[in-house]
Amino acid sequence: MDTDLRLEISAWLAGVGIDSQPADGVSTSVMILVCLLLAGLSYFIVRRGVVRAMNLVIQRSRVNWDDIFMRYRVLEKFAMLVPVLVLELLLPIALTQHKLASLLADRLLSIWMVVLLVRGCYAALDAANEVADVNLVSRRLPVKSFVQLIKLFLFFIGIIIAISVLAEQSPLIFLSGLGVATGLVMLVFRDTILGFVAGIQLAANRMVSRGDWIQMDKYGADGSVEEVSLTTVKVRNWDQTITMIPAYALVSDAFRNWRGMSESGGRRIKRSLNIDVNSIAFLGEAERLKLAKINCLKDYLQRKTQEIEESNRAVSDFDMPVNGRRLTNIGTFRAYLLEFLRQHPKVHKEMTLMVRQLAPTTEGLPLEIYIFTNDTRWANYEDIQADIFDHIFAILPIFGLRPFQVPTGMDMQALRG
Repeated sequence: MDTDLRLEISAWLAGVGIDSQPADGVSTSVMILVCLLLAGLSYFIVRRGVVRAMNLVIQRSRVNWDDIFMRYRVLEKFAMLVPVLVLELLLPIALTQHKLASLLADRLLSIWMVVLLVRGCYAALDAANEVADVNLVSRRLPVKSFVQLIKLFLFFIGIIIAISVLAEQSPLIFLSGLGVATGLVMLVFRDTILGFVAGIQLAANRMVSRGDWIQMDKYGADGSVEEVSLTTVKVRNWDQTITMIPAYALVSDAFRNWRGMSESGGRRIKRSLNIDVNSIAFLGEAERLKLAKINCLKDYLQRKTQEIEESNRAVSDFDMPVNGRRLTNIGTFRAYLLEFLRQHPKVHKEMTLMVRQLAPTTEGLPLEIYIFTNDTRWANYEDIQADIFDHIFAILPIFGLRPFQVPTGMDMQALRG
C-alpha cells in the first residue's frame, strides 16, 4: 500500500514536470516536504479552527474552571500531537527506499509524541491544581501533593516508554530491571524517598492541608500552611517568616494542628487568677443584701439563702461562725462568674463552661476560667479574653476580694512609711 501511494505521488509529481522515480533523491525530498506541509496544514486547521472555536465557547461559558484550562493552553499543547501523528503516518511512505532514515524518523517521532503527551498532561494537571485552589478544595485535600505524584508517575512512565522505543523492547522488561537498582537508589536518594512516602501519608490521611494552623517548635514553625508538596511543607509564621518543614518530619515527629479548633467554631480560654487567701471571708447580712442587687446573683442568692436557712434550723449556737453553713465571698464570686459567662454573647454555650478552684499555692488561691469563645479568629479571641478578665479584676473589690501579686517596689516603700 505504501508503495502504491508512493507511486501515485511520483506520478503526480511527474505530471507537473518533476522526475520522480522511486530511487530518485529529489523525489524523496519533495515527498518529505509534502509531508511537512501537510503536517503544518493539519496543525493550522486544528489550531486556528478547532482550538479557537473551543476557546470561544469557553470564554462564553458561565463557569470559571474552563477559563483556567484555557489560560494554561491545555488544548494548544494537545493540538501539537496532530502534526506529529500526520508525520508518523506519512514519513514512512516518503522514506520507503531509505529504511534506516525511516526507522530513525519513526523512533524520534514516537519519542516526541510521548514528550508532547506528558507535556499536555502536565499543563492539564497544573490547571486542575489551580481550579482546586480557586474552589478551596486544597483546604480539604492536599491537591498539589497528588498533582506532583501524578507528574512524577507520568515522568517515569514517559522515560521508560522512550527507552523502550529506542531499544525496541517491551516497557515491562525495563520495569522488571528496575529492581536491580533499587538498593542503590534508596541509598543515594534516602531523604527524597522518605519525603516522598511521608508526603503520600500526609495526603492520604489529611494530616496537614493548605490553610491549617500548625505549630512545630522543633522547626520554629507556628503559622499557616501555605503549600503542601510531596517532600516539604511551607509554613508562613505569624511574624511573616517562612519555615520549610520536611514532609517526613511531620510523620515521625509530633506537631500541633489547630484545624479542629477552627472547624469546631470554639477556641478555648484556660486562664486563672490568684486570689489573696487573706481576703476570703464569710458574707455578712449587709454584704449579702448588697450583692443581691446584682442581676446575675439574685436567683443564686435567693436559692442559696433558703437552702442554708433550712440546713441551719437544727444548729443550736449559730453565733459561732463555724457552726452551720454560711455564704462566702469567694463562693458567691465564683457563682457570679459562672452566670456572667453563661450570659456573655461571645462565649460558646455548647462547649465546656466552668469556673473552678485549683490547689492553693504560695501565690494564693487560683480561680480558673475554662470556657470557649464562639469566635476563633486570633485578634477577636484576644479581645474577648481581655474584656472578660478586665471585668473580673474590676469587680473583685465588690466581693471583698483581692488579687494576689508579689510585693513590688511601691509595696516596699509603703511598708517603710
